[in-house]
Amino acid sequence: MCSIPRSTLLEIAQQVGTPVYVYNAQTILEQYHKLCQAFKDVPLKLKFACKSLNNINILALLRNAGAGLDAVSIQEVWLGLEAGFKPESILYTPNCVSIDEIKLAVEAGVQINIDTISILEQFGHLYGSTVPVCIRLNPHIMAGGHAKISTGHIDSKFGISIYQLRHVLRIVQSSGIRVNGLHMHTGSDILDAGVFLQGAEILFETAQHFKDLTFIDFGSGFKVAYKDDDITTDLTVLSKDITTHFNAFCKSYGRNLELWFEPGKFLVSEAGLFLVKTNVIKQTTSTVFVGVDSGQNHLIRPMFYDAYHHIENLSNPDGVPRVYTVVGYICETDTFGWDRKIAEVREGDVLCFKNAGAYGFTMASNYNSRFKPAEVLFYNGSAHIIRTRETMNDILKNQIRIIT
Repeated sequence: MCSIPRSTLLEIAQQVGTPVYVYNAQTILEQYHKLCQAFKDVPLKLKFACKSLNNINILALLRNAGAGLDAVSIQEVWLGLEAGFKPESILYTPNCVSIDEIKLAVEAGVQINIDTISILEQFGHLYGSTVPVCIRLNPHIMAGGHAKISTGHIDSKFGISIYQLRHVLRIVQSSGIRVNGLHMHTGSDILDAGVFLQGAEILFETAQHFKDLTFIDFGSGFKVAYKDDDITTDLTVLSKDITTHFNAFCKSYGRNLELWFEPGKFLVSEAGLFLVKTNVIKQTTSTVFVGVDSGQNHLIRPMFYDAYHHIENLSNPDGVPRVYTVVGYICETDTFGWDRKIAEVREGDVLCFKNAGAYGFTMASNYNSRFKPAEVLFYNGSAHIIRTRETMNDILKNQIRIIT
């Protein structure tokens, strides 16, 4: 779906070097407009999940398209402001932060979203009704996908349990807190509309306790395909069902509210490619390894989430398919893919990892003192460097030498 010509990708790898992340702006915008069209019959606001891909050029691209921003840290708030988002278009949804960070977000003028009773109580003492707040609820729903990306189940650290609603209402009433939104996010890789609708009914019922709501936020979790036969969220069915239920709720509530989503992976995953160079072909008694000039320090999803990324040989696409295990150069077990059928790989070949737009660079590290890679945006038919590769100066710039 990324649809950047192979010749262009090879040229980027040659000129910019590898490893390098490459994003297609057109794909991102197509995904954004697809969501807007699907929910055209409700007052919709999309808040891009900054944590999925936080380059300021990507943020500006989506800002210009009409998106708001979902920030999970004060640093992401500041990044969003730097990228040109208006404070009121930024939703700040942290977890396990101190009230001091909440204060910084209030000073920035963004929409606050609170998911802890103790913080809600402190917030009420500080601001009363002067600063509106959204409340994140945990509906105790297990979404599809890997356990590490399900955030709405009973053992999750995210959100205030729906069973603690009585306590929340007491705090809201005693401090005069003005609750203007309710929020739920059950996690990524939701496979059907039923999970959304189950959570929606919980929020709709809860909403009747709050008279000043202006929006309801369903988070996100739209599943994209990582393999040819992957099951994805049926957006047509989902949007139809959610629209029907949401409009019916608004009628019973007495006025129209805004419907918010916070897509991240859906917007940028398929737009991103990760290019690496083959360092070595290493054959053991049982396996043929392709060792590349990257590792879990640059793309941690395969090791952290058991995530699948399709791998292609850009340099030799018509080569005889052979079975390889693709590994990195980090001093850990950093396997990108076991027993993959790939066109014959030679040392020096450039390999391409697909679906690398979301949670790739943003989760990168300097483990083993490796440099973080460059980023390139394919925009209006041309490739533009939007982040230079790190150097040794970047590794050393915050270290203070006290021993010589």
